[in-house]
Amino acid sequence: MVESQPCNCANCGKRLFAWMMSLDKGGKYDKAVETRKQSLFGSLNGNVLEIGPGTGVNLAYFPKNINWMGIEPNPFMHSYIKKEAQQLGFNNIDIRTGTAEEIDAEDNSVDAIVSTLVLCSVPNLSNTLQEILRVLTPGGRFLFIEHVAAPKETLLRKVQSTIRPLWKLVGDGCHPDRETWSALDNAGFSNLNYEHFRAPVPIVSPHIAGVATK
Repeated sequence: MVESQPCNCANCGKRLFAWMMSLDKGGKYDKAVETRKQSLFGSLNGNVLEIGPGTGVNLAYFPKNINWMGIEPNPFMHSYIKKEAQQLGFNNIDIRTGTAEEIDAEDNSVDAIVSTLVLCSVPNLSNTLQEILRVLTPGGRFLFIEHVAAPKETLLRKVQSTIRPLWKLVGDGCHPDRETWSALDNAGFSNLNYEHFRAPVPIVSPHIAGVATK
């Protein structure tokens, strides 16, 4: 059960966003990234932390025997995650309200961290990546699928930059033109492999997917 929240505009927006996310499942985008998710997440084991799991859409791709923890700042997402986990047969889940910049986990305590469409909206991307490095075990992996900025000087990049203020407002802080790959390159991972690809969504079709190792 979701804890009672004060009735204000901010909470109404969060509640509405959670409900909208719960409806957006199994569509064209999900089918486009399905194979990549299966490849990235299918062999996970041990302690797995997901930042910004939303309504739990990625749980279907994780092995059932992992110890899953979700850091989800929107408390209205939590009931959807619990429902999804119950339907899929997950027994070991731990949902915490927090942020990716201050992950509620001990140093060197997590075998893998998962992020899909989250790094675009964190207020401080560099701090988030340092937190990921802090909580990962030595040799632990950060697995990600993120939309990113279009190449510079392209029409799409100009559109992304122009609509950024409105996009952030309606998209829960999302930056459509964030060069996430550059931040990953400079974060200090011992090994980093990713690929650029296009997803069937307007404005934010450029994506990256890959694995970074501590």
